[in-house]
Amino acid sequence: MPRKKPFSVKQKKKQLQDKRERKRGLQDGLRSSSNSRSGSRERREEQTDTSDGESVTHHIRRLNQQPSQGLGPRGYDPNRYRLHFERDSREEVERRKRAAREQVLQPVSAEVLELDIREVYQPGSVLDFPRRPPWSYEMSKEQLMSQEERSFQEYLGKIHGAYSSEKLSYFEHNLETWRQLWRVLEMSDIVLLITDIRHPVVNFPPALYEYVTGELGLALVLVLNKVDLAPPALVVAWKHYFHQHYPQLHVVLFTSFPRDPRTPQDPSSVLKKSRRRGRGWTRALGPEQLLRACEAITVGKVDLSSWREKIARDVAGATWGNGSGEEEEEDDGPAVLVEQQTDSAMEPSGPTRERYKDGVVTIGCVGFPNVGKSSLINGLVGRKVVSVSRTPGHTRYFQTYFLTPSVKLCDCPGLIFPSLLPRQLQVLAGIYPIAQIQEPYTAVGYLASRIPVQALLHLRHPEAEDPSAEHPWCAWDICEAWAEKRGYKTAKAARNDVYRAANSLLRLAVDGRLSLCFHPPGYSEQKGTWESHPETTELVVLQGRVGPAGDEEEEEEEELSSSCEEEGEEDRDADEEGEGDEDTPTSAPGSSLAGRNPYALLGEDEC
Repeated sequence: MPRKKPFSVKQKKKQLQDKRERKRGLQDGLRSSSNSRSGSRERREEQTDTSDGESVTHHIRRLNQQPSQGLGPRGYDPNRYRLHFERDSREEVERRKRAAREQVLQPVSAEVLELDIREVYQPGSVLDFPRRPPWSYEMSKEQLMSQEERSFQEYLGKIHGAYSSEKLSYFEHNLETWRQLWRVLEMSDIVLLITDIRHPVVNFPPALYEYVTGELGLALVLVLNKVDLAPPALVVAWKHYFHQHYPQLHVVLFTSFPRDPRTPQDPSSVLKKSRRRGRGWTRALGPEQLLRACEAITVGKVDLSSWREKIARDVAGATWGNGSGEEEEEDDGPAVLVEQQTDSAMEPSGPTRERYKDGVVTIGCVGFPNVGKSSLINGLVGRKVVSVSRTPGHTRYFQTYFLTPSVKLCDCPGLIFPSLLPRQLQVLAGIYPIAQIQEPYTAVGYLASRIPVQALLHLRHPEAEDPSAEHPWCAWDICEAWAEKRGYKTAKAARNDVYRAANSLLRLAVDGRLSLCFHPPGYSEQKGTWESHPETTELVVLQGRVGPAGDEEEEEEEELSSSCEEEGEEDRDADEEGEGDEDTPTSAPGSSLAGRNPYALLGEDEC
């Protein structure tokens, strides 16, 4: 009997890697001979096909890989609606890493925080969004798909021909996701454009405003969401800014988790996360404003009395019930009819211009990732009917929900429109999955130059022997000091894991615990006027009235890590596609956590 050949751990890893690649249906020529993390990087560089299989001239990085063993019984591909962004070159990533180590951070003036929408999107330029090309019922499905693909390639060619990759922001290169937007706009009678109040100009593409109000002739409602994360005076200033520049807009203020702005905020609460118990969704601020806007648009053509009655029931139920528990909250109220639209919704069906068909108004919810579209729907319904996540691209295809028999909501996946925004700002806005960022340090530097991160987190310079002495900070120093404070160490050499620390800081910014708010032009000079504005006082009183007075609130310090506490898929993507240090991050022996049970700081999903 021949002697068995030894089978090393490296060979076993290679065997498992080949097995995964066979399941994903990759070609033999795309298989990598290196380890799992490096192999996934090489595969990303070589795969430049679009959703329909045709190659493009620009390298695309496809994010949020979902496990799949081929197409489903109805031909559904779970990776069909993945985020497709332009991939940064290795040279650019290395250049930014060097800059994060060398450039000394200087605080910027208040005027730098003022964003003008004309500088971001340049109205009238090629920074548009792809339109659905003309079609007819005589065309076959294959002809229609081919025509849309050619039109989309021409759209990408114009943008990349006019601007270099260094100037362009991240934007969606997946045609399948844009098709979702086309279908939602065709179905809708009213379009809701949801934006984040911390940076609404980032989430407001003027091209979409011109198309909806001009070519389609639909009403556009701008929802300034998450108003609890910004000062009331800034909220009112942004509201008047959009009213002045876009007169056809209906502006609504909204938040699913209101709080009383008169309550003093403890700066040390950055490390604490509030967890509400009770009827959190029913206390949303804004459903009544949205109802009034829809009543002004429909002018009696649709009976919205059932919606008003539902709001009254939710308010009465939230006032009556105190802390009944999340489980009970999920089961209360009438059932909501949910329609999940998949490939069948993409079949050719002419855009009907019949408004309010069968006495039902269809409200389409569109916007960038992580602006709170799904949370807004939960707030309108009064309980959780849509899964929410901090991971961009979590909503993969549009779904419809009947709020009442005469009101239908349509949730569209988040879409990133092309612009000239700095990519670091897009990362801080939650547009890019943090666990898959190739180089997070410059985004941390962008944040630290605009808000005092070192003071808020009480960081000590890694090279400072005397804590009271002044030392210049760079982005790398901040990440290293945060890693030292939190005990983030690499496994092999027990060095400070700056990559994990950078991801942790970015999560604090996306969650709003390190709040970076941008201002409309001229806000610094007129700040006193906006603070004394009558609408500011009204907003303060309104938030205090619907705030979590009757709910039970718990604050506890949580472990801030580079992994997502809620999404197991993101953890897997981070392992396969992350571009961090070579050492595997883990907790440090003998670090600042010594003397305490290290497992007590980990969440249930992190053990």
